[in-house]
Amino acid sequence: MTRRIGLLGGTFDPVHNAHLALACIALDTLGLDELRWIPAGAPWQKTRRITAGAHRAAMLQLAIAGEPRFVLERCELERAGPSYTLDTVRELQQRAPGAQWFLVIGQDQFANLHTWHGCEELLSRVTLAVAARPRAALQVDPQLLGHAYQVLPLPQMDIAATTVRERVARGEPIDDLVPPAVARYIDQHALYRSDRADHGS
Repeated sequence: MTRRIGLLGGTFDPVHNAHLALACIALDTLGLDELRWIPAGAPWQKTRRITAGAHRAAMLQLAIAGEPRFVLERCELERAGPSYTLDTVRELQQRAPGAQWFLVIGQDQFANLHTWHGCEELLSRVTLAVAARPRAALQVDPQLLGHAYQVLPLPQMDIAATTVRERVARGEPIDDLVPPAVARYIDQHALYRSDRADHGS
């Protein structure tokens, strides 16, 4: 049988409970054999400084440890230069020819997909799975109207990595936002604290 592999990329700075909820929904809705979490190395559309890849990967590994179908994929962290999803998909498809690939993205990413590097080739290689927030209409760029996509219905979860970082900086608890092991890691390594000028190392 053809293996069904999902790809979920992002900065994951840090990974939080809404990421995990989306990944679980993708596993079930798409019938995936495996979902690969891909922390970005150098996200070309991000302007802020992001936390070192080693920390982000370590938090991801802790967060996904309980689900055997979740796999941490480090290729973007190990690749020099900007992290383009197309390059990642090409590399992974060479490694596992014959698999069926699903790219899991959020609504905001879907609305901007036409600006991604090599968008047309990317869409020819994967099936899009778009996370749809409750009561929020999907914005489809006219250039993408001819491409099929599947919708992943998300529960109402108002969690963002920005909120996690801001709470830590204020010294507030984040136990309701991230898995316990991730909260412990952030505390142990003093990530996102306002008294630490450089959390990129």
